[in-house]
Formats: sequence, structure tokens, C-alpha cells
Amino acid sequence: MLTIGDTFPAFKLKGVVSRDPKTAFADFAETSDKGKWKVVFFWPKDFTFVCPTEIAAFGKLAGEFKDRDAVVYGVSTDSEFVHLAWRNNHADLKDLQIPMLADLKRELSQALGILDKNEGVAMRATFIVDPEGIIRFVSVNDLNVGRNPQEVVRVIDALQTDELCPCNWQKGDDVLKAA
Repeated sequence: MLTIGDTFPAFKLKGVVSRDPKTAFADFAETSDKGKWKVVFFWPKDFTFVCPTEIAAFGKLAGEFKDRDAVVYGVSTDSEFVHLAWRNNHADLKDLQIPMLADLKRELSQALGILDKNEGVAMRATFIVDPEGIIRFVSVNDLNVGRNPQEVVRVIDALQTDELCPCNWQKGDDVLKAA
């Protein structure tokens, strides 16, 4: 699995950005949103139970990420058509403010090393990538356990200080000074 300090892999994926089939699809690549921080999170499957709670939670924080000059990409190994159907059929996803990317060929998931060996789907992984394309944070949860998107915001805040941040540090708290 790729980790902190590694370059995030090149990718070209189709994403769902709205519920209208005429405008729903857009192309995304590692060069999209150049110069911004990226949060790329993966979920195992559409039309499941834990996944929409996480996707909706990331979507509700889209403004907070934007305030930090960060974009959020949600990704699974389902197709863009499945993503669109799910968005149109799940109340919590109808007003989603983040794109849902389709890693149908599993190329990005495989390059990152996050394909579940038994299920063949992406693990519940989160990557924070800096504006130069370097992975600065990685978290992977069991398929059955949802993550905390607010913690991802906290970590971006800490990374953007470029300082030493103690345990449970929050934006506005003092950073550590090396003696």
C-alpha cells in the first residue's frame, strides 16, 4: 500500500457531479484541481449501509474543505452509472457537494494497494494529498467501520500549519516548539 511520502498515482476516472443525466458526468485526473490539497476517500460498494453515512458526512463538510483550499473526491469500484442511480435513490446523497468517482477497472485502487483481497473492492481508505501530489495522510478502516470526516479536516489543519502539532490539536491551539 502506498503511504506517507509517496506520490499519489496518476489516474483518469469518470465522476458523477450532479443528479441530472445530461450534466451528471465529468472527467477527473490527478491533474484536476491543480495546486489544491486533495482528500481522496474510498468506499467498498454503492447501495450499502455504512458507505452513505460517510459520503454524506464528507459532503456536508465540503465547505470546510474548500475553506482550506482542498477538494474532496469520493471513489468506489462501482461504475458512474451505479453512482448516479444511487445518488438519485438515496435521500442523503441527493444534494451531495462532492464528486463520486468510478474506479471501475480498479486501476487506482490497485495502484494504491487498497483492494480488499477477499471482496475485490476498495477498502475504506482515506488519503490526504498535498498540492505537489505527495501523500501526507493515510487511514484505512475495516470494511464494517465508518470513518470520521471531521478528523480529516483536523489533520488538514495540522498539516497546513507546517508545525509540530500535539495529540488532539485543534485549529487555533498552540503548536509545539522544539527546544
